[in-house]
Amino acid sequence: RKTGDMYIADVGQYDWEEVNFVPAASTGGENFQWRRIEGFNTFNSGTALTKGTSTDPVFEYDHNAGSSITGGYVYRGKRNQALAGRYVFGDYCSGTVWSLPARAHERQARLEAQTGMRISSFGEDVDGELYLVDHAGRVFRAVQ
Repeated sequence: RKTGDMYIADVGQYDWEEVNFVPAASTGGENFQWRRIEGFNTFNSGTALTKGTSTDPVFEYDHNAGSSITGGYVYRGKRNQALAGRYVFGDYCSGTVWSLPARAHERQARLEAQTGMRISSFGEDVDGELYLVDHAGRVFRAVQ
């Protein structure tokens, strides 16, 4: 909403979940090597790498941490300054919520919450406040 950048949460094929990043200045055509690469790891070595430059993910986690990533938003609200400018995302199976610093070189995810929910979606309101939706249809506002 503020920068036009796009984060893409990609449910892995087998062992790894990943977050990809496309800057607003991109002209398109990023090659994430899906089907061949999973996170930073070879998935299907029998599939040839496609032509062009590969675009690595900005973050990955293995199935010890969760097994179905749910994409979120960069937090732009005012109620939770600890999340300001961070990409917030979760995992459907583990109920974990993490955040990454948006547009920073440091890609260490920070654990935000263990919800115990099946996180099916995130949303945001007109003020940039973040909401989490669980599989049962309940909606929760992110708070400190």
